[in-house]
Amino acid sequence: MRVSVSWLREYVDLPADLPTGDLEQALVDLGIEVESVVDLAASVTGQLVVGEVREIEELTGFKKPIRFCRVDVGAANGTGEPQEIVCGARNFAVGDRVVVILPGGVLPGGFAIGARKTYGHNSAGMICSAKELGLGDDHSGIIVLGPDVTAKPGDDARPVVGLDDVVLDLEITPDRGYALSLRGLARELSHAFEVPLRDPALTPAPGGTETPAYPVEVRDPVGCDRFTARLVRGVDPTAPTPSWMAQRLVTAGIRSISLPVDITNYVMLELGQPMHAFDADRIVGPLVVRRAEAGEKLTTLDGVNRVLTADDMVICDDTGPISLAAVMGGETSEVVTGGTTTVLFEAAHWDPAMVGRTARRHKLFSEAAKRWERGVDPAVALVALERAVRLLTEHGGGTPSAEILDIDHVRPRTPISLPADLPTRRVGVEYPPARVVALLERVGCTVAQGADRLSEDPGTVGVASGVGTVLSVTPPTWRPDLTDPADLVEEVVRLDGYDKVPSVLPTAPPGRGLTPRQRRRRAVADSLAERGYVEVLAHPFVSPELADQLGLPADDPRRPAVRLANPLSEEEPLLRTTLLGPLLGTLKRNLGRGHRDLALYEIGAVFHPRVGAGSPPAMGVDRRPTDEEFAAADAVVPAQPVHVAVVLAGDIDPAGWWGPGRQAGWADAIEAARDVLAAAGIPDERVEVRAAEHAPWHPGRCAELRVDDAVVGHAGELHPAVVAALELPRRTSAMELNLDTLPPTPVTPAPTVSGFPPALIDVALVVDDSVPAEQVRRALEAGAGELLEDVRLFDVYSGAQLGEGRRSLAYKLTFRAPDRTLTVEEAVAARDAAVAVAAERLGATLRGA
Repeated sequence: MRVSVSWLREYVDLPADLPTGDLEQALVDLGIEVESVVDLAASVTGQLVVGEVREIEELTGFKKPIRFCRVDVGAANGTGEPQEIVCGARNFAVGDRVVVILPGGVLPGGFAIGARKTYGHNSAGMICSAKELGLGDDHSGIIVLGPDVTAKPGDDARPVVGLDDVVLDLEITPDRGYALSLRGLARELSHAFEVPLRDPALTPAPGGTETPAYPVEVRDPVGCDRFTARLVRGVDPTAPTPSWMAQRLVTAGIRSISLPVDITNYVMLELGQPMHAFDADRIVGPLVVRRAEAGEKLTTLDGVNRVLTADDMVICDDTGPISLAAVMGGETSEVVTGGTTTVLFEAAHWDPAMVGRTARRHKLFSEAAKRWERGVDPAVALVALERAVRLLTEHGGGTPSAEILDIDHVRPRTPISLPADLPTRRVGVEYPPARVVALLERVGCTVAQGADRLSEDPGTVGVASGVGTVLSVTPPTWRPDLTDPADLVEEVVRLDGYDKVPSVLPTAPPGRGLTPRQRRRRAVADSLAERGYVEVLAHPFVSPELADQLGLPADDPRRPAVRLANPLSEEEPLLRTTLLGPLLGTLKRNLGRGHRDLALYEIGAVFHPRVGAGSPPAMGVDRRPTDEEFAAADAVVPAQPVHVAVVLAGDIDPAGWWGPGRQAGWADAIEAARDVLAAAGIPDERVEVRAAEHAPWHPGRCAELRVDDAVVGHAGELHPAVVAALELPRRTSAMELNLDTLPPTPVTPAPTVSGFPPALIDVALVVDDSVPAEQVRRALEAGAGELLEDVRLFDVYSGAQLGEGRRSLAYKLTFRAPDRTLTVEEAVAARDAAVAVAAERLGATLRGA
């Protein structure tokens, strides 16, 4: 939120000589994040003056409209002659007064202005827009000064456009919606500097009348618990927005549109109450506030035709929806510049949860919606209505109706019981009960002890100590975030000063460092990173279509998924049951941005619903849940095993001057799985790799990983249908393992290192294509006996001379004895024994035999 300090001073008596640094620190101490504090007077250097347009020559023959202007800048240019300036804006005419920066000036961002020849004409200076001056984001046209501005050509333009002010850019947290207004910020600063506050919401406002200003029916008092409205007839449709109001809106980052619309935005910034202005002559019949019917359509003010759902709130007339309530109005009833003479102002109070869901569903994050979902004061609606009516009649004429509509279903705030010593016990700082009361009353709370108001005398028995004293605290209407004792404790600490809370680090409890599970996870991550894989952290949210895209069978346990009650996106409302969906989405995104050779991995939880688990028990915050309540709640929580997955596309070995690269394939995915199991401490002899068919992998290029004969994961090349559905490159490969199913890491004995030389023998065995290389390796190990130290596959060959359906697997066998040098006869005998077992189990034959 951007706000000028001069506007704030209208509501709070800040010290006249207050340094900007002190103002910033005061806001930070109050828990309000300050993005920047900009002294606008120093943001533009050089001559910034008021100019009056004398002549405009339209230049043709260029790709965009260009105008050659002569602008009277008085004596500011030293000659008194009109300044020649080339400008591309179209929103001004001869006789308009504009803001001009002359050569030698510098705009925000270090943009220096000079004199040069462009588009065939000399241009000396620039006619400025609000964005160029750093006053806002509007760059659609230059600033045209209103008729109420008395400055003459050549006068300094800084005071005219507000460049003599200081602007605060604040980041308001979601729980502090009241601070999204001048009223809320002024109240906070009055606390910080202990100066008087002039609350604009205390302005007298007439209440509702028996005869409504316009017939309105509210059918959903939960979604809309207050609706006020008032008519103004005979408005001058050509009345401009006063320059001071437009200037403040521009500083706040809101574009000036028309007088009635600008007034609603101005009141929203001032009081925090979003409003809407209807053209009453374009409304057909009475208004109805209700939930939308699924499939209803509404064209909003941004020109988008939106399809509504039953969770949206709408304001309707006899023609149907004319406004998406609390978010954006519709085209059919919008105030038309130059045509609207009867304005119906509406100020209501909407359900924050409903507004938040609607804004996200339609991707309409308007300034009004931002305030509604954070909480708006329901008591300020009539004040805002009165303020808007007065501003419109003052600057646009017209006659306000005597009738005022006020449909009020707002429930009173429920008092909160607060032990007077709770802030002291929670924070560790002594807060006397009288101090607690004073701070809570400062933010607008009503504090009482039991049925009677708490005595202000700190010497009252029971109150001075706070022991056993319970305060009854009723939060103000503008603080919907205060709902339980913890919120009140936070307010006490915040207003008393976070800096008074000592920073004390607790003594670290003794322990053994990382748990075995943590050590395993880090070892796996380090192993993959060392082999060139890049870790990603994908969102765990997926679409309902993902299961079909991955080709999961109907009975696959990965199909049932947990649906979120409040998803970030309606397109991805489910929690993932496999890491591959989001990980492949990350792969696709990087491929789309020009990366071709990718090896990614992720370690994270997947979520499997507990079918038939029911609903968790309701648990309050007033006490610690019992063990039984914990167990009942835990029984509903989805199972969340930790998985590791990798995906590969492109070359795993890059090409270069040393030769061609090598494309990643199914074997690399399997090798990644082996690396993970080795890093997890699983001995190689307990790991078995078998051919398998498992979605989303290619049925002929998929392996299942087994540890102690239990399946722990799969690896291989993705199915061509999956690759096509997700628009991935051919031969994309992947691996996924369940780390939680791995057995504990066994104690590894220190290896015995022999000092005697090894005997190296190669064997090439011919087997059927269907025989996995892993089974051949195990058969060789079983037959070779204790002398075999290592066996490694180094070549795979298939050809016509071997016969159809046959292939040759070449292994390098390493033999070594711990106590002697092996003879040739011993090594050959061990080799022959290994080949014999492979022949017996798998029908293997020596190649060339």
